[in-house]
Amino acid sequence: MLVFSINLMSAQGKEISGIVTSAQDKLPLPGVNIMIKGTKTVTTTGFDGQYSIKALPSDVLVFSFIGFQNKEISVGSQSQINAELGEDTNKLNEVVVIGYGTQKKSDLTGSVSVVNVDDAKKTISYDVAKMLQGQAAGVTVQSSGEPGGFVNIKIRGISSFKNNNPLFIIDGILVDDPYDFAPGDIESMQILKDASAAAIYGVRGANGVVIITTKKGKAGGKLNIGFKTLFGVQNVAKKWSLTNREQYQQITSAAEKNLGITVAPGNDPASPAYITNVDTDWQDVAFKTGTIQNTALNVNGGTEGMGYSMNVDYFKNKGYIETPQDYERISTDLNLNGKKGIFSYGTKVAYTQANKASFNEYIAGQSPISDLLGAIPTMPVYDSNRLGGYGGTDNAIQRAISMNVIGFNNLIDNTTKRNHILGNLWFQLELFKGLKYKLAGSFDRVDVQNRRYQPQSDLGWYYVTEALEASLDVSNSNLTKTILDNLLTYDITLGNHKIDALLGYVQQKTDFYNHWSRGVGYPTGTIAEIQYATATNGISAGEYYSKERAKSYIGRLNYSYNDLYFITGNFRQDKSSKFAPENNTGNFYGISGAWKLSNEKFLHLPTWFNTIKLRGGYGELGNNTIGLYAYASTLNSFSAYNFNGKLANGTTSVRTTDPDISWETTATTNVAVDLAFFDNKLQFTGEYYIKKSTDLLINFPIPYSTGSISYADNGFANPDIETNAASIENRGLELTASYRNNDRAFKYGVSGNISFLKNKVLGLGKTNLPIYGAASKTEVGRSVGEIYGYETAGIFQTAGEIATSATQTNAGIGDIKFKDQLTVDTDGDGKFDAADGIINDKDRVYQGVTIPKYNFGFNFDAQYKNWDTSFMFQGAGGNKVFNGMYRNLMAGDYGNHHTDELNYWTPTHTNTNVPRPIIGDPNGNRRDSNRFIEKGDYMRLQNFEIGYSVPLANSKVIQKIRLYANGQNLFTITDYRGYDPDFNSNDGLLSRGYDGGSFPNPRTISLGVQANF
Repeated sequence: MLVFSINLMSAQGKEISGIVTSAQDKLPLPGVNIMIKGTKTVTTTGFDGQYSIKALPSDVLVFSFIGFQNKEISVGSQSQINAELGEDTNKLNEVVVIGYGTQKKSDLTGSVSVVNVDDAKKTISYDVAKMLQGQAAGVTVQSSGEPGGFVNIKIRGISSFKNNNPLFIIDGILVDDPYDFAPGDIESMQILKDASAAAIYGVRGANGVVIITTKKGKAGGKLNIGFKTLFGVQNVAKKWSLTNREQYQQITSAAEKNLGITVAPGNDPASPAYITNVDTDWQDVAFKTGTIQNTALNVNGGTEGMGYSMNVDYFKNKGYIETPQDYERISTDLNLNGKKGIFSYGTKVAYTQANKASFNEYIAGQSPISDLLGAIPTMPVYDSNRLGGYGGTDNAIQRAISMNVIGFNNLIDNTTKRNHILGNLWFQLELFKGLKYKLAGSFDRVDVQNRRYQPQSDLGWYYVTEALEASLDVSNSNLTKTILDNLLTYDITLGNHKIDALLGYVQQKTDFYNHWSRGVGYPTGTIAEIQYATATNGISAGEYYSKERAKSYIGRLNYSYNDLYFITGNFRQDKSSKFAPENNTGNFYGISGAWKLSNEKFLHLPTWFNTIKLRGGYGELGNNTIGLYAYASTLNSFSAYNFNGKLANGTTSVRTTDPDISWETTATTNVAVDLAFFDNKLQFTGEYYIKKSTDLLINFPIPYSTGSISYADNGFANPDIETNAASIENRGLELTASYRNNDRAFKYGVSGNISFLKNKVLGLGKTNLPIYGAASKTEVGRSVGEIYGYETAGIFQTAGEIATSATQTNAGIGDIKFKDQLTVDTDGDGKFDAADGIINDKDRVYQGVTIPKYNFGFNFDAQYKNWDTSFMFQGAGGNKVFNGMYRNLMAGDYGNHHTDELNYWTPTHTNTNVPRPIIGDPNGNRRDSNRFIEKGDYMRLQNFEIGYSVPLANSKVIQKIRLYANGQNLFTITDYRGYDPDFNSNDGLLSRGYDGGSFPNPRTISLGVQANF
């Protein structure tokens, strides 16, 4: 009887319990799977890392958890088994998200960068795009220090003259601009860089695709609560060297004397109006200490059959400029997912409310920073005698038109409120083993309210807003996108053959509505509402509505044999209402393959050499970033013409268009090698690509005789036609390497990437006429937006030197001498071999590319016991910058000056390269020239963080508390005079290298707490 009882107990097993912890920080791990090997018996750890399971002495427990190495422990006579799991350094085994599906990283055939989210999140930002800076080869990011400002991201160079920003996919929802998205909720990020990988997105994938997956709960999982909060301060790390009152008065007085006019009374010590009591350092006044704060709460877990995750995130950035231009955002996100038998389902609902106060430009396109730096030191910040209470200049006393940026931006109320709703709902049914049907619907709506009120005010000469000029502009718009996906997937394994396929039908509807109203005439004291405008005919309004429809057929086939050979094919057919019916369909495809050479039996590698994988692919993608109905001409049927003194009614073309306008196309060829060594601790990837974009949309000038009378932003007639005519090629090399060692108490990881890029314009229409930008020229055979200007040849020292040099209109002693280039072909051989003796536009030459030849990023992280630290360097180089702000400050006119201007030429000071200051600059000393061209090379310590995890061995509620300090943009190594060589300008296109006064990226120091419960 005793023997029978013992055998029965043995058959049933005994209770095994224990705790599972992380080998890295010794903290409990919730949600770890513990399975009896070879059976379906499984349990999971609770929030405290503890578990219990019944097992036989002969059983083996298998501990597994995402991101950690599996561990097997034999039961034997033990009744308590504690397990310590080490981090999985073999990133090749992780599953990554690709278009409409997932795939093991080791099985990828296209160019897909997997971003280390932990490293990326250490960059504190309102925008997820900013977090990508320096994190992936071939990805360049430009941003400014403006709170909530636009972040410019490009993948593998410029491929369009219209829009180069990539497509973002957030949990399967297509999003054009992720600026209001809470980065802290991100679980993973992948970047599809070549056509073979992104072809599944067809017309939306030409600029690359960033796929973002947010945190999800796990069915049956325990409740987990994560909380984080941080607070930081921001300041400008670098300032321009500008003149003070006495220095300004000295230079400006000299400029007036050199023109032969009297000195302005405010600058003349002999005048009763001479200014001695005002000496404003506008940078010191404007740049204060800004603040940044971010608090987030995440709750996730699961019940039987369903997992859930909810995230609430609050972010506020109070700017570092003495103006109310701040940014504030609150975001919520709820994810539900579950499975019941053959039925799976999920939904996402995310809501964001963002408020942004925008900076104001008096002249469109002129940066407020430019106005700030050009403000003269003899203008006070405040003046109670002027309406509004802010200072200004006087025509008679100072003669300077100078903007009080602080007053201008504090007086004007310019706010934007955005409400953004993202949602999706999907159902999946497994029809039979391997075959699944999925129906998914997504919804994306953005409601925007803009309000700008400019009151009656007096900011000095030229900047007076009269009562009848005071204005209020209000607009309300909404953009709604709905997408319906019907997807059929099938995967099967037949021996060594593995196949998975995807077929789909996608429908998209986009609707936009905008209503605007304007009121003019608001005397001081008037209620700032549209209906109270007092000017005659001072109220106006209008509305606009547009709709776009699209449908697509998609397909993908993945095949692999014996973990050796891999082939992937992608196809998408897009049909869009943006184009005429005969041109509205485009077919896009990609094909790629890979060979795991290291798995071949004939290749005998050393034990330390783990992986050799060769990849290659080709594909074509589209770009439809064009306005609606751009193929349709516009007519004005109310035109009149004078015939013999009599007006006759008629119709005229308002804008001439190309009815055959169609998609832009980008074709990419990509070859790569993946290597892994030392148990996959050391990994390396090298990729080379050729990316050719054709049928690019550009605007060509056309004769006035066509009747097209469209107008440019400056109000002048600008007859042109938009058509598919240009082509560009980008060639590049990308290298990525990483090493991680968690074998000892001191654990560390190192990763780096560098990319090289060469850009070339292949065509600019039938005529191939060049396109000019700000100090730039885009021409066939050269890079987009190369700097183009004059070369200097010293300073004229005598009248005789002027007389014997090339003709230079209005040149005087002390002015810049410009080089007379070879512009004449004397022997008819097609090569210029002589100068023409005249300084004119023909003497401008190319002086450097503006697209960086290389970009790089370097990450390091380490942990020892409860301490951890990390840092990230990022930079670029090989490009030139035209410093337009420095040019403005070296003008020698009535605006403020750089201190370099103090070294100006005089008859007794001739050993200098700074010309004489002179009002009006008759010689054009400040024309586009190499005086203002600088190297754009830089290396920045983008991020440094140190943290301490508080020991909590006896706590059953608190899993982790980590305290940390973070520094961002701590220092930049560069020779550039301006605030930052990595400025955000003109979407990085035709005038990419022109710095007209960029917002400085601030240095940020923050303290934070992370806690898990």
